[in-house]
Amino acid sequence: MKEYFIQKTNCMLRYNDFPGKDMPILFIHGLGCAGSFDYPEVAAQAALKNHRCVIVDLLGAGYSDKPANFPYTVNDHAEYLLDFLTAIGLESFILFGHSLGGAVALSLAAKCPERIHRIILSEANLDKSSAGSTSKYIADYEMSAFLQHGFHDLVQESYASGNHMWAASLSLWSPQATYLISQSAAKGNHPSWRELLYALDCPKTFIFGEHSLPDSDMQVLATHGIHIGLVPNAGHSMAWENPVGLANAIGDAIQRK
Repeated sequence: MKEYFIQKTNCMLRYNDFPGKDMPILFIHGLGCAGSFDYPEVAAQAALKNHRCVIVDLLGAGYSDKPANFPYTVNDHAEYLLDFLTAIGLESFILFGHSLGGAVALSLAAKCPERIHRIILSEANLDKSSAGSTSKYIADYEMSAFLQHGFHDLVQESYASGNHMWAASLSLWSPQATYLISQSAAKGNHPSWRELLYALDCPKTFIFGEHSLPDSDMQVLATHGIHIGLVPNAGHSMAWENPVGLANAIGDAIQRK
């Protein structure tokens, strides 16, 4: 694991940087997840092993620092990632974002569209959080209540429901970071992340897990020229449920003209 010092926040972003001669891929994880937890096995698969794979833990998550004075909005994450990719020399790269990390990826892409070789999203947040989503559930708390007991309760409920992988990853998050990015997701963005996606002038793929279907967005996205990918035998947590299938879906998206 490597470190990048973010001067604006006086803290460390930690990341993996797996070497490869092919086009670099920047992986951005979702809410309650961590790149170091989700994507090393995906990056090691045959479909991706020749690519340079840069896998970040966002501030507040995984092994990265968890500053108390950081706003943790989707846009704030994108801003330090822009400085980070410049520092490590990613002048042209494939951008991958999962779930709420997809919103971060789209905010980042809007800041440097000329660098984005192609964008690949997996069940990404394109609109503000809706009822039934985890981020909306968290955002509906009063902040003090979530910090005092809501975060602990969410981790324990996830363990109790059998969602052990997400509970283990979530437990490493800062409760404050969890709450504030969920608030950002619930408020949405103007223009929306969906509009940012439609406006990007690069090849675009949106990946669904088979168990997440049916999803009405499949047809909507296809009508906007976005290729639809599918990971078999997996739902939303496809990096854990079928890492080979996710790597193959990403590899297929990269090969498309």
